[in-house]
Amino acid sequence: MFVDVAKIRIKAGDGGNGAVSFHREKYVAAGGPDGGDGGRGGNIVFQADTNLSSLINFKYKKKYIAQNGQNGSGKRCTGKSAPDLVLRVPKGTLVREAETGRIMADISGEEPVVLARGGNGGWGNSHFATATRQIPRFAKPGAAGESYEVTLELKLLADVGLVGFPNVGKSTLISVVSAAKPIIANYPFTTLTPVLGVVRLDTDTSFVMADIPGLIEGASEGVGLGHEFLRHVDRCRLLVHVVDVSGSEGRDPAEDFEAINRELGNFSEELSQRPQIVAGNKCDLAAPEQIAAFREKVEKEGYTFFPITAAAHQGVEELIRHVALRLSELPPIREYEPEAVPVEQLIKKGRREFTVRVEDGVYMVEGSWLMEAFGMVDLEDEESLQYFQRVLRDTGIIDRLEEAGIQEGDTVNILNIEFEYVR
Repeated sequence: MFVDVAKIRIKAGDGGNGAVSFHREKYVAAGGPDGGDGGRGGNIVFQADTNLSSLINFKYKKKYIAQNGQNGSGKRCTGKSAPDLVLRVPKGTLVREAETGRIMADISGEEPVVLARGGNGGWGNSHFATATRQIPRFAKPGAAGESYEVTLELKLLADVGLVGFPNVGKSTLISVVSAAKPIIANYPFTTLTPVLGVVRLDTDTSFVMADIPGLIEGASEGVGLGHEFLRHVDRCRLLVHVVDVSGSEGRDPAEDFEAINRELGNFSEELSQRPQIVAGNKCDLAAPEQIAAFREKVEKEGYTFFPITAAAHQGVEELIRHVALRLSELPPIREYEPEAVPVEQLIKKGRREFTVRVEDGVYMVEGSWLMEAFGMVDLEDEESLQYFQRVLRDTGIIDRLEEAGIQEGDTVNILNIEFEYVR
């Protein structure tokens, strides 16, 4: 079964609690506090797996929860950190926050991506001993791990997308130029799932082609099967529009051509501007004047036209070589950048609770939502830094720090990262 959309809930592990413990040893009268810290909770990590081609694994299991960190213990023993929970998905999977639709990650590279961070372990009571508080009988609990409801959306990673009405020869074409083995039969909607094939011209030139099935008029509005698979065209650098120029299915080639382009434009304006080559298939069944009339139409609209008969391999090599040439001039396959959490979302009621306390002259800012707000902030990037400063101001953290008496040059600790306060 081909599944390309799934909604799941992910929950990173909570940090272990710090321990309240006092050193006990013969001949040592006042050993003092020796409670250890809690361990870190496990992260939720997404990893691209080239052996997967569907999100079927997420169709039935909907909750993924990482282990919690272990609690600290005496003798300053830190609890064991929990292992990460690794979720393997097909390459090209977009992870979106279900509530807002923002893109959290594009799982298209080789590197694992942390989507939900485990909570830090709490401090043991040994951290709280001071000259005036020598017997602290309290410790810090572990922080909660991040939790999200996310939507997984597979967008195939292909250089070239074959689009066109059912039964125009897309499956035949991809079977001829690659090792892909789609089901081919003389009836519409034979192909029910996208099919990928690697086209190799020589040892140095190859590209990935995708047969996008089920496109018909009204597909962008949910008619037929095409609306389910239009998302897979989104990453394609180049489209090959296959048209039955013979009209063997009783349709007009020119009308088919216009209808598919309308559906691409209705789905995405950007997609309608994607470079496109037109392949007029089944030329062996068409009269020369039919081919000439259709060629004149598409070339007048600025498209390059190739007459082919895929089943007989006629004209296919010229088409594929031109496709490879065009690809060499186009940018690489698109990858989506993660989107920051909107400030407006962060300051909604119930989402901006935080505390400010002073420890040894350091202003400690703590809040369960801070990891979500600053998890993707790159402090070396100017735009990212501006977002960071806006969150601090709009959520009231700056005002609270000033109420606590912070002065220029003082140190602020957020998520165990220290900053120098500057007015």
